[in-house]
Amino acid sequence: MLSGVRTKAFQSGRGPLSPGSRAGLGAALALLALVSAVELADGRGANYIALMVAGPFLAAALASWRVVLGVGAAATVLGASFALAERTVSLSTAVAVAGIALGTAIAAATASVRERQAEQIAELSKLAAVAQQAVLRPLGPQVGTLSVAARYISSTATAEIGGDLYEAVDTPYGVRMIIGDVRGKGLDAVRLASIVLGSYRHVAYERADLRAVVADLDRAVARSVGDEDFVTAALVEERGGTLTIVNCGHPPPLLLRRGAVIPLEPPAPAPPLGFMPVVRPRVERLEPGDRLLLFTDGLGEARRDGEFFPTADRAWRLLGHGTVGDGLASLETALVEWVRGGLDDDIALVLMEYRGSRTGVTAAVPSWEVGATEN
Repeated sequence: MLSGVRTKAFQSGRGPLSPGSRAGLGAALALLALVSAVELADGRGANYIALMVAGPFLAAALASWRVVLGVGAAATVLGASFALAERTVSLSTAVAVAGIALGTAIAAATASVRERQAEQIAELSKLAAVAQQAVLRPLGPQVGTLSVAARYISSTATAEIGGDLYEAVDTPYGVRMIIGDVRGKGLDAVRLASIVLGSYRHVAYERADLRAVVADLDRAVARSVGDEDFVTAALVEERGGTLTIVNCGHPPPLLLRRGAVIPLEPPAPAPPLGFMPVVRPRVERLEPGDRLLLFTDGLGEARRDGEFFPTADRAWRLLGHGTVGDGLASLETALVEWVRGGLDDDIALVLMEYRGSRTGVTAAVPSWEVGATEN
């Protein structure tokens, strides 16, 4: 899984302090004030000044190395002041003051290393964002005659994308969409997702028959994975109000029509890409206002206390209002509330709405239209 770590590098310049530096400085100064108060209350010599070395180390956990040096200088001055207030400076007191100075140097070096690592993570985050846009390009708001919106919900706060994929393109054969889920996680899953999307973006424009598109994608997956790797996928085509779906081991899309939610199960099951699927298309006639939800199995597996999220029961209420983008936002909010913020798997969502054919345009009837699927 590409890491999109949402960690901001701490500011190391001379500008305003970052939130982390302010927090580290405040905590360190509070500690120094507490030790000083205890020392003054004791009044029997510099017995606690060694504790001041914790100040720069506390600052080093959050603040920049410049702030750490400032805190360390203040701690050293305070420690020396308490030491000089004694009639005779003992060896242990002198060692304590020297320890504060040495600890300050170590803490500043630690903060400097942490800052460099934070900057590297921030740079990787930028690269991951670029990679995400290359793999999962933004969809919509309009693709051909369809209003389209997409959403990727990560199962972790530090991830932007994984092995789930989607795409929608306006081709000579109508608007074509794909949604898929790569088996496994990590960089290998992202690599395979990018291979599938790259192949799809090419063959979707070249093949008149969705079954030929599936065959091409199956060969691309087979060339790139091991014997146990695969990609579940559903491919959708809208042409002149005719909706055609082929399914390769993927959760069936949901058709939302006049308050009803209809799972578009395939006529016959087919294995995922990579296992040479032989698919049978399902054909539906669309009505203006129809919406279609494509999703990966993370949605079906989302659960709370062993109870799965009731997607079909709540789909119309969540997805049937406003724009398609509004619908997906409502679904994500309801889903996150259901699982209390703890998803087990990433989820890709695509919602489309059919508004009617282009005026004056007569689309060719698909070769697998009703009555032709047995040929």
